[in-house]
Amino acid sequence: MKIGILISGRGSNLKALIDACEEPGFRGHIALVISNRPGAAGLAIAESAGIPTLVIDHKEFTTRETFDAELDHALTKAGVELVCNAGFMRILTDGFVEKWRDRQLNIHPSLLPAFKGLHVHQRALDAGVRITGCTVHFVRPEMDEGPIVAQAAVPVLPGDTTETLAARILETEHKLYPLALRLVVEGRARVVGEHVMLNDADGADIPAPLFMPAES
Repeated sequence: MKIGILISGRGSNLKALIDACEEPGFRGHIALVISNRPGAAGLAIAESAGIPTLVIDHKEFTTRETFDAELDHALTKAGVELVCNAGFMRILTDGFVEKWRDRQLNIHPSLLPAFKGLHVHQRALDAGVRITGCTVHFVRPEMDEGPIVAQAAVPVLPGDTTETLAARILETEHKLYPLALRLVVEGRARVVGEHVMLNDADGADIPAPLFMPAES
């Protein structure tokens, strides 16, 4: 399966996905990495791995629709079959999302549906929750909505700041996203209605979404 990765920044989740795709027996490869920001650090990570990169600067487009059309054109031209948002800081149009329906993944730093949107870690701290985490889901037009593939729990520790909590969640994202991607490229995670159905390696149904408990 040919995978396209959308980034905007440092590319830490991109690096985790690159490493996963290089594992023996992985059934997908990254065909293209696109950044909407020139100079994004993730571009250098992709280039060092020999992956084609492209900058499509959103500031050069007068509308979101024309930007998304160029994005779609580049992905289609590269033969991409599955899109992964990895720190891509753009809200995509409904038309783009529907074009890639059930073929676009996103990772969000909370246990959705809790704490959608921005300032997630501060909101978790303000709410006083004891557990937060991250979620990989198929993209829908509504922000941070869509069928959930996998989630991982991260404890909120006494004395946590937004920085310390964010760092621990990001470390967990680097484990969860490759796992979820593997399930999708192997055909073991599929959307039925608005839920994800999972199978184990032998094709037997397993509980969905996949859940990684907090590390002790």
